[in-house]
Amino acid sequence: MIVTRDVADRFRGFLASCMLEIAPGVYTAPRMSAGVRERVWTVLAEWHAALGGGSIVMTWRDPKEPCGQGLRTLGLPARTFVSLDGGLVTTVDRTS
Repeated sequence: MIVTRDVADRFRGFLASCMLEIAPGVYTAPRMSAGVRERVWTVLAEWHAALGGGSIVMTWRDPKEPCGQGLRTLGLPARTFVSLDGGLVTTVDRTS
């Protein structure tokens, strides 16, 4: 699942070409392979670095990660996910 906020239209068009948009800015593809997920994230990260603006969160099932869920983010405020007592908590860098 990918959630976008305040991103350029190219992000939305790209994501809609490989995932189902179930609500504005919310995309899902429950059977997306790890390889495709990595390629999608690479494209999003490159575009975000070039264009800036907005934020993107990607989450997927990953039994090796805390709570069985992998997470990645782009945008501000910068967020870091930390494992705490078997769960995940979010820290926000307010200095950026």
